[in-house]
Amino acid sequence: MLYVFNVVLPVFLLILIGYVGGRAGKLGINASTELNRFVVWLALPAQLFNFAANSGWQTLWQPGFIAAFFLSCLIVFALVLLVSWMRHRDLAAASFDGLSASYSNTGYMGIPLCALALGQDGLAPAIISTFIVFVMFALATVFIEIGILSHKKSHEIVLSVIKSLCTNPLLIAPVAGLIWASSELTLYDPVAQVISFLAAASTPCALVSIGLFLIQKSTAAPGRAWGISLAKLILQPLIAWIIAGPILGLPDLWVSAIVILSALPTGTGPFMLAQYYKADGSIISRVVLITTVSSLLTLSLFLWWSNGV
Repeated sequence: MLYVFNVVLPVFLLILIGYVGGRAGKLGINASTELNRFVVWLALPAQLFNFAANSGWQTLWQPGFIAAFFLSCLIVFALVLLVSWMRHRDLAAASFDGLSASYSNTGYMGIPLCALALGQDGLAPAIISTFIVFVMFALATVFIEIGILSHKKSHEIVLSVIKSLCTNPLLIAPVAGLIWASSELTLYDPVAQVISFLAAASTPCALVSIGLFLIQKSTAAPGRAWGISLAKLILQPLIAWIIAGPILGLPDLWVSAIVILSALPTGTGPFMLAQYYKADGSIISRVVLITTVSSLLTLSLFLWWSNGV
């Protein structure tokens, strides 16, 4: 449990710093908005580009693991989206709920946890899972666009979705990184350093921004955030284990990795996407907080369980 605590604690403390800073009035009322803009347009795209540009295709091609992790994400995304849509009849909001329930914090927490629990061999599944959450990000964007533009004609919706996918910096950046990695070119050192500086600011700024956002009163029922959190922390890892173990029979290391990665708390990506679309991020911010704190227990239990089976 100690190494889970050591990885989870910084995430929680950064959210707490934002919350306390906002409550104390040291960070102004516009701080959350401006931090979000910085993260969405500069810091997070730099992080995504950096990550993609430094990953090799040979490491990433693991069909069994890709299928198991992607299917677990897709099933949870679809289930939560469907339940949310049936209750509220808002496809865009339901898409944010679905993404929050299926978007693991693989980059910031998954890589160090897999390395600690599984050694260097655990890095490959962590890296692969990070690219899969990019795919979920793109899928959610399509549904959000369809929900926002539901009053328009079909061809207008299609054109708008394509335009959104091609202009969203959070989707362009990892694709550009993969293209750059394929070119085998080397970035000019000063440019690479600037990208690294921006990338390093992404996670802390996003988490502080969530802390600031938590100050705002939410009109949404608290049960909604807890339901999404349970889907993320319990349902997704169980589905992932069933697919990876009993169904596909993957090696033990890859089964353990998929359980760890699926049981991770919700990352900041859905919150950043909500800010990009100027949507209500209150539910997502609470899901990030709930899953981050609760994952100290759930991750420890899944780690113990996966090592025992």
